[in-house]
Amino acid sequence: MSTQEKNYVYMLRCGDGSLYTGWTNDLDRRVRCHQDGRGAKYTKAHRPVELVYSETFDTRGEAMSREWQIKHMTKEHKEALVRQGREEADDTGSSGGR
Repeated sequence: MSTQEKNYVYMLRCGDGSLYTGWTNDLDRRVRCHQDGRGAKYTKAHRPVELVYSETFDTRGEAMSREWQIKHMTKEHKEALVRQGREEADDTGSSGGR
């Protein structure tokens, strides 16, 4: 049986409207950490946070590379990804992103 670990890039909407981007191999746990103030320093100071976008990758390297790409996008481009993910979720009944 294969138990290959998945890796995720995610965006959180912070209480002040800003977006935080990160990567993890356990999305649910990481989001809970951010919500509980045990995540990144940035999100701790900008709670509450809500998961608004995610993508799934087979390798950590792919996820880290995508995180870097997203972090270097303009806010407008990031917002477009969030909108696109929401539209895809509405079409498939799942939640945000790929």
